Parts: sequence; structure tokens; C-alpha cells
Amino acid sequence: MDNLPQDPVMLLSFLNMKLRDRYNSLDSLADDLEIGPEEMKQLAEKLAEIGYHYDTGKNAFV
Repeated sequence: MDNLPQDPVMLLSFLNMKLRDRYNSLDSLADDLEIGPEEMKQLAEKLAEIGYHYDTGKNAFV
């Protein structure tokens, strides 16, 4: 997780760009970036603090 942006807004932008351009699901992104379930939970909580949640239908944090 050290290679991911620490700022929540930058993290949001980074993850949504990756999801849009390269991955068809959050699980495939996590697998490829070697982000475990606990780390993904922490990332999701960090984004929830700024009002964003993962939407499977849109494959993005909205």
C-alpha cells in the first residue's frame, strides 16, 4: 500500500483511473496490485471518509 497515494483525493483519482482504463472490477485491481482484503478495506474506509463508495455497476468510486 506504500506505493499508493496517501492523500484521499489523489487515491480516489488514482483508483478510478485504473478501474476505468485497465480493470473490470475492484477485485481484479486488488489482485494485480497485490492489495489484500484488509488493505482494501482500509482504502475503502479512507475514501468513505470523503464521501465515496465503490459502485460495482459503474466500476468506480462515486
